[in-house]
Amino acid sequence: AQLVESGGGLVQPGGSLRLSCVASGFTLDGWTIGWFRQAPGKEHEGVSCVSNNDGSTYYVDSVKGRFTISRDNAKNTVYLQMNNLKPEDTAVYHCAGVHRCLEHDPPTPFGSWGQGTRVTVSS
Repeated sequence: AQLVESGGGLVQPGGSLRLSCVASGFTLDGWTIGWFRQAPGKEHEGVSCVSNNDGSTYYVDSVKGRFTISRDNAKNTVYLQMNNLKPEDTAVYHCAGVHRCLEHDPPTPFGSWGQGTRVTVSS
């Protein structure tokens, strides 16, 4: 059982990408999922999360108004739509299970990191 990320790539500033997090070997319904990113030389940062029950979401301040998290349990997938990308969004993005998702609290992941998907924002 694992979460598999995809959708990253090279994009110019102002561009958009949609990341996907697909559950393999288990059903995503019932799980609260978060997106995290690790920029070169930095620690992992919680970017966003979405609750499994009431749909509560969290966004780190730097992405508010630009990123949108959503989930499609029928497709066993959580998405991160990223618009108006900036060079500082460059990082490897991971998804992970989190215990809870609250609007004002950064998510805390559990389990090990997967391979992630690399996002590079550059002109």
